[in-house]
Amino acid sequence: MPETSSTSHKSATHSLTIGSSTTFVQLLRWIPLATLAGILAGTASALLLVSLNLATTLRENHPWLLYLLAPAGLVVGLLYRHFGASVEAGSNLIIDEIHNPQAVIPLRMTPLILLGTFITHLFGGSAGREGTAIQTGASLADQLSIPLRLAPANRRILLMAGVSAGFASVFGTPLAGAVFGLEVLAIGSLSYEALFPCFIAAFAGDLTTRAWHVHHTLYQVSSVPAVDVRGILSSIAAGIVFGLIAMAFARTTHAVSAFAKRHIAYAPLRPFAGGILVTLAVLAIGTTRYIGLGIPTIVASFQTRLPIYDFAAKFLFTALTLGTGFKGGEVTPLFFIGSTLGNALSNLLPLPPSLLAGMGFVAVFAGAANTPIASTLMAVELFGAEAGAYAGIACVVSYLFSGHSGIYHAQRIGNSKYPQQNLPAALEAKLPE
Repeated sequence: MPETSSTSHKSATHSLTIGSSTTFVQLLRWIPLATLAGILAGTASALLLVSLNLATTLRENHPWLLYLLAPAGLVVGLLYRHFGASVEAGSNLIIDEIHNPQAVIPLRMTPLILLGTFITHLFGGSAGREGTAIQTGASLADQLSIPLRLAPANRRILLMAGVSAGFASVFGTPLAGAVFGLEVLAIGSLSYEALFPCFIAAFAGDLTTRAWHVHHTLYQVSSVPAVDVRGILSSIAAGIVFGLIAMAFARTTHAVSAFAKRHIAYAPLRPFAGGILVTLAVLAIGTTRYIGLGIPTIVASFQTRLPIYDFAAKFLFTALTLGTGFKGGEVTPLFFIGSTLGNALSNLLPLPPSLLAGMGFVAVFAGAANTPIASTLMAVELFGAEAGAYAGIACVVSYLFSGHSGIYHAQRIGNSKYPQQNLPAALEAKLPE
């Protein structure tokens, strides 16, 4: 018996040594690759952020540009029809390619989405920037797989690292970005094989954007009460509202897209029609408050009470803009919707307006993207750990109450949010469009 025990111990020790050596080799392999992916994504995000600042400044200084939104939409549509048909699916193409690697994403995705997003913001569409950052990060990272001849499994990891780097660098939240690349692929399932590359790429991307001297907007939660029963119950109530609005936003945007495709056969005319409607809506209400990124209003939601309808107006402007085919992203508009909705809920719930604004900022996004962990980490990075505790509750509840809907229809259902429901096999069912 002693000899047998000694032999088993030596065998286990030998296996552990081999495993540790293999892990170390893998780490050494991914550090330069993920770092390079992060540098590429961070540089693209820096260019994106600078270009959007320029577009916003030009639009605010020249209000007449809004009258050209419809022709600009036609130009975007024609660009994608003639040069970008293979990449028009955008972020959903990235997610599909990660789930089932087939072909390297064309490099043209990067200049097309950067140009398309710039045009959308310059002429007054209501859109965000995360979709652009995800697409540039992943498409640039994927180009590395060509000279390196990566196997599909490793290419999949590299794409996830590109997504993480893009998200982290455009918002200045490396922890949230790292987890977003793991969490966004499937509801209730994390891909841990890409954990290390995603973290390296996310931090490299964020550091690169900062190295270009591009700064992110700061949001200040000015008052955070001690966590107590009343605060927890209020966070749950707020999370329910955030989740229902997140679900409504995803479904409305998809419904607008389906309606436009059904009634306008020629794709470039869809953003043209959407541009006309957005322009008429702005003229009708007499304010440009709900177009573009809406950063000033998001900042204001942390500082003072706002009109209770702000979130609904941004909801409709964004669904119309993105649903008809303009380029950009959903997340910054979701931040607007969430923060202003939280601000409005401060009239009903016994929590400070700035705290509820911060909770809504991340929780509506958590429900719409089905990413409660990444959203909670974002709250901690942006608002601090104390506010992050409240936000975490709201993010989880929002995630549960948003149903199996989402802004990314290529997202799969890994595990149901509700165990009692019978859903298709794991990772086989996409979300409804």
